[in-house]
Amino acid sequence: MEEVPHDCPGADSAQAGRGASCQGCPNQRLCASGAGAASDPAIEEIKEKMKTVKHKILVLSGKGGVGKSTFSAHLAHGLAEDENTQVALLDIDICGPSIPKIMGLEGEQFLEDNLGVMSVGFLLSSPDDAVIWRGPKKNGMIKQFLRDVDWGEVDYLIVDTPPGTSDEHLSVVQYLAAAHIDGAVIITTPQEVSLQDVRKEISFCHKVKLPIIGVVENMSGFICPKCQKESQIFPPTTGGAEAMCQDLKIPLLGKVPLDPRIGKSCDKGQSFLVEAPDSPATVTYRSIIQRIQEFCSQRLPEGENLVGS
Repeated sequence: MEEVPHDCPGADSAQAGRGASCQGCPNQRLCASGAGAASDPAIEEIKEKMKTVKHKILVLSGKGGVGKSTFSAHLAHGLAEDENTQVALLDIDICGPSIPKIMGLEGEQFLEDNLGVMSVGFLLSSPDDAVIWRGPKKNGMIKQFLRDVDWGEVDYLIVDTPPGTSDEHLSVVQYLAAAHIDGAVIITTPQEVSLQDVRKEISFCHKVKLPIIGVVENMSGFICPKCQKESQIFPPTTGGAEAMCQDLKIPLLGKVPLDPRIGKSCDKGQSFLVEAPDSPATVTYRSIIQRIQEFCSQRLPEGENLVGS
């Protein structure tokens, strides 16, 4: 996975993309061009558009296949169960937009009156179409999503990102920086090969000054529905996310066990929280969602109330 240099000067620095440490960095051209930096007039336009969006949460992962989009979808489902809470889900995984499928949407951008979704997947003529774009075009699409979509009054904007720490991540952080991002939720699985890349994701968050809400460990064991015995399908050989979070002093939001019904619900475009309300995974999901809500409420500027509250 491409990694931000250890001594990165920062995307908003005058030396961004020009310093000695920038040589060979995958984001060098983006930083040097100033795309998404404070000089971009779109920053102010996006800031103005985001005044009606109270909380902005990014969902990140170091690797693909760890359940990041699944978590994003179910975070949106869980928050939207309160019909007085307005939720928007933005999919900026430009090359792998899975949110429309997971949410059961075909061309429609609203699942419920209080849950809206936007994705490049809605713009493709077929779900099988490949999006073959270089970085600048991806960045332009993200800018359009944030600036030109009529988000309306929203309590929570959840941004589902692609794996890694590349153009899309720099763009969304820079474009939203002036509009106040609550923080990032980082998704991993228990094995070291996943945790290794999550540490890079954490380093990225620190370098771009993105608060970390916490880490979610997906596929954390399998509980047999008949005997209730737990098995470790992906053994946490180095202690899993719990040990990593303790070492890095980052909150562990929860461990979501494997449940085959999660995948089935996603394929059918339905909420697993509704389909399997008694699953241990659902119980964990709800606990994690509550912790995220508590984190966001603590970061709410003094004197402000939630939209619609």
